Amino acid sequence: MNFQGRSYECMSDCPDMSSYLSRCHSCRVERGCFMVYDRTNYMGNQYFLRRGEYADYMSMMGMSDCIKSCRMIPMYRGSYRMRIYERENFGGMMHELMDDCDNIMDRYRMSNCMSCNVMEGHWLMYEQPHYRGRMMYMRPGEYRSFMNMGWSGMRFMSMRRITDSCY
Repeated sequence: MNFQGRSYECMSDCPDMSSYLSRCHSCRVERGCFMVYDRTNYMGNQYFLRRGEYADYMSMMGMSDCIKSCRMIPMYRGSYRMRIYERENFGGMMHELMDDCDNIMDRYRMSNCMSCNVMEGHWLMYEQPHYRGRMMYMRPGEYRSFMNMGWSGMRFMSMRRITDSCY
C-alpha cells in the first residue's frame, strides 16, 4: 500500500507475482497498459490499468485480495473486429462489431453474450451497459464459452476497443 515495502518491476506478462512479492497492494504503470488479476494465471477479477499511480489498489478497485498476476496489453494500431454470439460455441444470434458498443441490448436486441471470436484488435468486455461492472480482457482468439472460463452467471453487455488513446 502507498508504494511501501518490497517492489518488483514487470515489463511483460507475469502469471504468478507471489514468486516475487508475497503481497502487492499498490502499483505504478510507467508505460503502456496492463490487466491485473486477483488470482494467479490471469484468473479472477481483472482490472485495466493505464499509465498512472495506484497507491491503494485494494480500496480503489474494491478488490478483496491483492494483485496476483498481470498481463501487458500490446500497442495495437490496426483495425478492430469481433463477433459476439448469444450462446456458447458461437450459437444463436451473431453480430459483428468494429467499434465500441455501450449496450448490446439497445443496439442489437441481444440479452446475452456467451461466446465471441476476436478477429482483430484488443477489447474490454463489461458485465453492465456503458462500460461498467466487472470486465474481461479479450485478445485475438476464439472464446467458445465464457462459463468455462470461470465467468458463470456473468453476462457481457458492453464492449470497448483498447485504442491508442488508452495509452
